[in-house]
Amino acid sequence: MTLIRFLAAHRAEFAGLLGQHVILVLTSTATAVLIGVPTGVLAARRPRIGAPIVWIANVVQTIPSLAMLGFLLPLPLVGGLGARVAIVVLILYALLPIVRTTAAGLRGIDPVLIEAGSALGLTPRQLLWQVELPLALPAIVAGIRVAAVIGVGTATIAAAVGAGWLGEYIFRGLSMVDPTVILAGAVPAASLALTVDGLLLWMERAFGRRGSRRIPRGLSAAVAIATTLLLVLVATTASRRTGPVIRVGSKNFTEQILLGEIVAQAIERDAHVAVERHLNLGGTFICDTAIRSGDIDVYVEYTGTAHTAIFKEQVDTDPARVFARVRQRYADIGLTLFAPLGFGNPFAILVRGDDARRLGLKTIEDAASAAGSWRAGFGYEFLQRADGYPGLANRYHLRFASPPRGMDLSLIYRALASRQVDLIAGDATSGLISAYDLVMLEDNRRYFPPYDAAVVARSATLLRYPEVRVALERLSGRVGMGDMRQMNHAVDAGHEDAAAVARAFLARLERDRQSKG
Repeated sequence: MTLIRFLAAHRAEFAGLLGQHVILVLTSTATAVLIGVPTGVLAARRPRIGAPIVWIANVVQTIPSLAMLGFLLPLPLVGGLGARVAIVVLILYALLPIVRTTAAGLRGIDPVLIEAGSALGLTPRQLLWQVELPLALPAIVAGIRVAAVIGVGTATIAAAVGAGWLGEYIFRGLSMVDPTVILAGAVPAASLALTVDGLLLWMERAFGRRGSRRIPRGLSAAVAIATTLLLVLVATTASRRTGPVIRVGSKNFTEQILLGEIVAQAIERDAHVAVERHLNLGGTFICDTAIRSGDIDVYVEYTGTAHTAIFKEQVDTDPARVFARVRQRYADIGLTLFAPLGFGNPFAILVRGDDARRLGLKTIEDAASAAGSWRAGFGYEFLQRADGYPGLANRYHLRFASPPRGMDLSLIYRALASRQVDLIAGDATSGLISAYDLVMLEDNRRYFPPYDAAVVARSATLLRYPEVRVALERLSGRVGMGDMRQMNHAVDAGHEDAAAVARAFLARLERDRQSKG
């Protein structure tokens, strides 16, 4: 019932995401058919040429979908955020089953039938269209069926690069640790996959019963026209805004989604410019790549993260020096770093409250003595960053019972609370710290650099829309640590909508501004 109520409350948004998901899968699958069937024919008739093609398709199929998106993201033409890169990835994954089943279907035809057709005077082209393809059609449809079902599931991953669709709910639910929101994306995606599978299974059986009939004249033209229309529809949807549009991005955890909404709504309200949201992107490096390439115009970054992870500078614990250096490095590449929003979000080394009270743990140094029997869990970025686990372990001589587990940030707090791990690196502003009775250990050896949250924007965008600069400047110094913790708690523990929480916060800021004259 909770899922039904959620879908009813978000019916307009859900209908749009579902429609976009269907269009994405239809477009990619139809394009894969247009490429895969001729390739399968070539593989069957020219094995020396076809074998390398099938091998390449096999290799593509072994690459994990998130890794494939990461490989293609920075490439010209096919890369970038949004539908383009997602469609390319889905086409690549759909090719293998279509190519293999087309080739297998053609190779499985009884040679006697081919000889009979040749004896009747049919040309090789006529044999292909009137004998071979009709007989191989059930196998071809079976391949299309597999490709389409794979596409429905894989399309949900596209939310990591801003493509959205039903994966938007899954990623949003993971960041909020909200099963209802996860199910809002997963259940319709599974239902869609079963529906597509059932329809294509019916077609496969129908063609199997009529395998001796020739392919209807103009079928290939109809498929080509349908694909073209779908591509036009996707392009139209992607560019439906004809006026000025500011694209706001965020990383893939609750605080970032809230900050993305605050920035987006502030621009809409104060600058009166339309905003396109690309929230819940994969992480620091995807956001950085996106703003450098122009796929997004603005997002919120943390000074310490930019200093050490993006610009590869040595760790520095002086906030003013870090901010000045990062601001200059951004300016050198055409980006503007605004004054901090008013709070910092340092890494928080967290343990369960009962463990901290039982063992008298107050600092990270205190935890070092107990760590020998503990299991640690860290985000993937934290395991690799210069300001992450390797340096932390050396500074505090941390040695755990087993190598730390890498896991998604959205799951890490629950893993600690459920005793799957005993120590994690979270966010100091997370609302789940109090919700799960966790304790943040003091960084008494001052290992972590400052992580002041600040807006980063493309300088060219600010020059083009000076009113956007004014709107963003109004946010500097207005978001306190207590504000951020309260908003994170409302979303993470209270399961409130991030956009509504951000709207309420901005309304309070406006009331405070007006009361002060």
